[in-house]
Amino acid sequence: MRGSMESYPKAAVERAMKVQEVILRAMAKKITWGQAAEIIGISGRQMRRWRERYEEHGYDGLMERRRGKPSSKRVPLAQVEQVLGLYREKYFDLNVRHFHEKLSEEHRIGLSYTWVKKALQGAGLVAREPKRGVHRKRRERRPLPGMLLHIDGSHHHWFQDERWYDLIVILDDATSEIYYAQLVEEESTLTVMAGLREVVQRKGVFCALYSDRGSHFWLTPKAAGKVDAHRLTQVGRALRELGIQMIPAYSPQARGRSERSFSTWQGRLPQELRLRGEHNPAGDQ
Repeated sequence: MRGSMESYPKAAVERAMKVQEVILRAMAKKITWGQAAEIIGISGRQMRRWRERYEEHGYDGLMERRRGKPSSKRVPLAQVEQVLGLYREKYFDLNVRHFHEKLSEEHRIGLSYTWVKKALQGAGLVAREPKRGVHRKRRERRPLPGMLLHIDGSHHHWFQDERWYDLIVILDDATSEIYYAQLVEEESTLTVMAGLREVVQRKGVFCALYSDRGSHFWLTPKAAGKVDAHRLTQVGRALRELGIQMIPAYSPQARGRSERSFSTWQGRLPQELRLRGEHNPAGDQ
């Protein structure tokens, strides 16, 4: 085909992109090839010729929407169908980044992340990302590891059934390195102390700990009010003896570092547990 699609009318480019999405849905077996031909408005014979061309020359990917150009890299039709089939049948609950890693690590498929994301979106297997809102400036990280640690718990269906468990995570503010992560039946003084003890034993004493205002961390005389920094909990007394400063969070936004970490955990851990056939919580080991 001569010339660049940049010279094509916008309506023609939009139609070409919609045609490719219909074909991807057929490759993903969400519709039949006959249905794809009907939607596109071509005969079954012409659709068979299209498919034969893909089998011979490969699928040329999805158009780059801003420039209206097809991809220069062709992917064998069988591989496209394999990728879409793997997501549909085995990795259906993974996010795109996680699935792309599985393709590389478990199946030795070296397609780019962008290609995989657009293929899954075009096939209707994952939703397109909503437009981002106004960017909120993040608090600067501490310059060195060990200056500030975050501790938080996430109450979630980690085993994708009716059971709820808490995942307690301790991470470093400077690097986001995870120092501790443990599934427990309930976040409590006992489970929090166990995590802090392990971190101190493995990493040494750190400078400060950032936490929510849970009752095992702080005493709060007035609901949703300021903490009483003078009346210490058992956790507070233990940290004071070690010379570790405690810092309370007064809003979910203030705990952004750990909130983003939990978003990643919730998007990966339940799926990994399912793929590995794990059904028992850590507390039952």
